[in-house]
Amino acid sequence: MTATHPDPRPTTAPRIPGARSTPVDPARWPDAATPPRASSTRRALAAAVVRRALERLPLRVRFAGGDAVGLGGPLVEVHDPDAFHGRIGARGLIGFGESYMAGEWDAPDPVGALTVLAAHAPDLVPSPLQWLRRLWHERRPAARRNTPEGARANISDHYDLSNDLFALFLDDTLSYSSAVFLGFPARRESLAAAQRRKIDRLLDLAEVGEGTRLLEIGTGWGELALRAAARGAHVTTLTLSREQRDRAVERTHGAGLADRVQVELRDYREVSGTYDAVVSVEMIEAVGAEFWPVYFRTLDACLVPGGRAALQAITMPHDRMLAARDTHTWITKYVFPGGLIPSTDAVEETVRDHTRLRVARRDAFGPHYAETLRLWRETFTERAAEVDALGFDETFRRLWTFYLAYSEAGFRAGYLDVQQYLLTKEGPAR
Repeated sequence: MTATHPDPRPTTAPRIPGARSTPVDPARWPDAATPPRASSTRRALAAAVVRRALERLPLRVRFAGGDAVGLGGPLVEVHDPDAFHGRIGARGLIGFGESYMAGEWDAPDPVGALTVLAAHAPDLVPSPLQWLRRLWHERRPAARRNTPEGARANISDHYDLSNDLFALFLDDTLSYSSAVFLGFPARRESLAAAQRRKIDRLLDLAEVGEGTRLLEIGTGWGELALRAAARGAHVTTLTLSREQRDRAVERTHGAGLADRVQVELRDYREVSGTYDAVVSVEMIEAVGAEFWPVYFRTLDACLVPGGRAALQAITMPHDRMLAARDTHTWITKYVFPGGLIPSTDAVEETVRDHTRLRVARRDAFGPHYAETLRLWRETFTERAAEVDALGFDETFRRLWTFYLAYSEAGFRAGYLDVQQYLLTKEGPAR
């Protein structure tokens, strides 16, 4: 996604993929189009804190009209330092992401640069200046709570963007969660097989086979339900996305498995009946901390004695989760409203304190998610013209490029991880 006009920077500067070529539409992206008001004092304070942080990092940050800072490493070009510092001074990390959306900074290797920042996230602001975080942190909007009504709106805002958009960068399985590869570096042509491998591992954990009554919480676009039904299971799968439901229903009919798969537009809190197994893939991140006990009690209530639940969940360190729990972030503002990534401690404490379930197994495979995200990001970038043709503008492309790079960096830095859990419920063997 390169600029369509001549590059005004010196010819010695590296080419910056993704540099803006059009202005930000203020009607669609008001907070990215116009930098927030920030006093000269706050802007200067932000500039001083940012510079102090960058001087100690293995980055090279070059400011327009000024010098470069950092110890050397991935390059970051700040085209508009005044706006960049003003946004950070007013909105912290939300402002940092909005500055990228606005084209005020770029990086030839955004994942490399963001990985450095993610690896040093806890100590970017020195201890004596930690109180400054209070100036930047916004509280999560009450309207984005994951009540039954709020969850429908939150899910729709992301997953109902367009089935065709997701199909542009996902593989043929339309799986939007971490794959499990046989080796690295992962190849694009192996992604579909790696996604099926991930699904089969979860179905095996839950012992899904002929005659299993399976509940899936979070349908996606239907691949797991299809593979479970092909094993002979009777599947009830729940989603709050109308777009996903329509595509999943279409796929079950196309596969001749509609008699084995029931796709319901239903909240997990509306589950009735009992099941031999439950599978849920990267759904808990959309539940919200206040509803985690409800989510796990639902699993408990619908599982028969001796039943098994297999979950896949992104996780983050417990202290960072606690810091993010009530904070409005760039991701919750623009990508996953209402979302919160749990820690392994939070998952295991909630299961222990609120259910009769037991965590029988946990397998981590974070590097596989980094590779999955790399493949998605590269495909999304290559198909920019097709994203445009679907009606998504340049700011949207930059937003999603930043989201995919930011997420990949989190896994490469070890700030994020992904787990497969097996939960069991005591009772007679099936």
